Amino acid sequence: MGGRMDPIYRSALNRDVPPARPGEFGPLRIGAIPVWPPVVLAPMAGVTNPPFRTLCRRYGAGLYVSEMVTARALVEGNRKTLLMASFGAEESTRSLQLYGVDPFYVGEAVRLLVGEGRVDHLDLNFGCPVRKVTSRGGGAAIPVKPRLLRSIVRSAVGAAGGVPVTIKFRIGIDEQILTYLDAGRIGEDEGCAAVGLHARTAAQLYDGEACWGAIARLKQSVTRIPVLGNGDIWEAEDALRMMRTTGCDGVIVGRGCLGRPWLFRDLADVFESREPADPPGFGGVVDVMLEHARLLAEWLGEEATAMRSFRKHSSWYTKGFRGGAPLRQRLMQVARLVELRDVLSEVDRAQPFPPDAVRVPRGKTAGRQKVALPEGYLDDLEDDTPPGIEAEAADSGG
Repeated sequence: MGGRMDPIYRSALNRDVPPARPGEFGPLRIGAIPVWPPVVLAPMAGVTNPPFRTLCRRYGAGLYVSEMVTARALVEGNRKTLLMASFGAEESTRSLQLYGVDPFYVGEAVRLLVGEGRVDHLDLNFGCPVRKVTSRGGGAAIPVKPRLLRSIVRSAVGAAGGVPVTIKFRIGIDEQILTYLDAGRIGEDEGCAAVGLHARTAAQLYDGEACWGAIARLKQSVTRIPVLGNGDIWEAEDALRMMRTTGCDGVIVGRGCLGRPWLFRDLADVFESREPADPPGFGGVVDVMLEHARLLAEWLGEEATAMRSFRKHSSWYTKGFRGGAPLRQRLMQVARLVELRDVLSEVDRAQPFPPDAVRVPRGKTAGRQKVALPEGYLDDLEDDTPPGIEAEAADSGG
C-alpha cells in the first residue's frame, strides 16, 4: 500500500473526480455528535458486529452503527439480542440500530438502552424489504402508514432524552407507492437528529442502480436536519459525487465495505483532500482476514462458531483474486483459527488487488421482487394499529 491511487483502481465514473476542496464539506452532526468525515457504516445483519466495526474504525473515522437489534427481544432479555447490543472497548461513540413495529416496545427498548447508559446514538430501521417482514406489515411496509410511523418515531424520540435518534428508510414499496418524502418529514417533525435514505424501493431489493435523484428531492424537502444518502458507494469518490450531486449532508456505506474495510481509509483521504492509497495486495488482505477472524473469535468466545460466521467474509475478501474459487471452497471448511492460518499461508501474497473487483457487488444481490403486504393493507392508510410480533423477524436490509 502507499503512494497515490493508481488509475487502474478508479472506475471510469470516478477517474476525474477530484478530492474535496478544503472547507467544501463541513462535519456531519448527529445531535451533539460531530461525525467527520461525514460517513456512516450501514447496519448489516450478521456483519456489523463489534469485531467488524472495530476493524473498520481502525482505518478511518466516522460513525459505525451496530447490526439491527429487535426491540421486543431486547425488552424481553433475549440473550443473543443482548450480545448483539454490546460494544467493544474501542467504541467511544456507541451507535445502535433498533427495529420495532410497536410504539410501546420501541419506547421500552429505548428507555432500557438509554437508562442503562448503553448508547450514544439510536437509529430506527424502516427499510427492511424481506418478504416475511413486509408480508406481516413490518419493515418497509411501515412508512406506507404514516400515522403508525409517526407513533413509533415519537415513542422512540420521547424515550431517548438527550440521545439522538435517526431513522433510515427506502424510497417506497415500488415505483407506484413512494413513501420517502412523508417519512423524511415525519422524522423531521418528530425530533429526529437526521434521516437516511437507501435510494432503492423495497421491490428493487439491491438490484440496479440507486436513484440518487430521490436523495436530492428528500434534501430539498427536509431542511432542518441532516439528510444522509445510501446506495452504490463502492469507491471513495462515489461519496463525493453523491454529496455534490444531491446536496446530502453525509453518506451511508453498506455493501461497498464488505471484504474491503480499508474503504473507510479511502473515504477519510478524499474528504481530507488527499489521494487514496492503492488497495492492499493479497498479502495485506490475508493479514486483515486473520485479524478480523481473531477479533470475531474473541467476541464470540468459541472458534468454531466464529469461523462459521467468518465464511461469508472469506468470500468477500477473496473476491476477484486469481485462484479465489478453490480457495473459498477450502475456507468454507475451516473450523479453527489455526486452520485458517494454514490455508491462507499458501496464497500468493504478492498478487496485486484485482482492479475489476473494486466495484463487484458483495453481499445481497437477489434481483427484484414483488413486495408482499398483508391482505387489505392498503385499504386504510390512516390505520395506526401495530402489526403483530411476527413482523419483528430479525432481518435487516434497509
